[in-house]
Amino acid sequence: MRQAFRRSIGQPHLVAAGIAVALLLCATDAFGCPNCKDAVNTSDPEGLNIARGYFYSILLMLAMPFTLAGSFGAYVWREMRRQRAQAGEGGSMPVDVPERQRS
Repeated sequence: MRQAFRRSIGQPHLVAAGIAVALLLCATDAFGCPNCKDAVNTSDPEGLNIARGYFYSILLMLAMPFTLAGSFGAYVWREMRRQRAQAGEGGSMPVDVPERQRS
């Protein structure tokens, strides 16, 4: 059983798993955005402007996927509504029914 397990994993996978475990054990705390932290601590007006710029760019990046998905959804909804309105005005939607079955 052990030999089959060792053959299925293989040497490269063991090395990659060992490196991943070593990195997790050696990891330290990471501080996000050190420039913003230093700018707020020193109360430098130029540094605060840079920190504010980072803040607004992060908000833009967070809002963009929702904006794109919402605009695509609105486009699909509008097109479906337009097609329903055309079908209701007397225009017929294509139907995949053979001629002999139509009465």
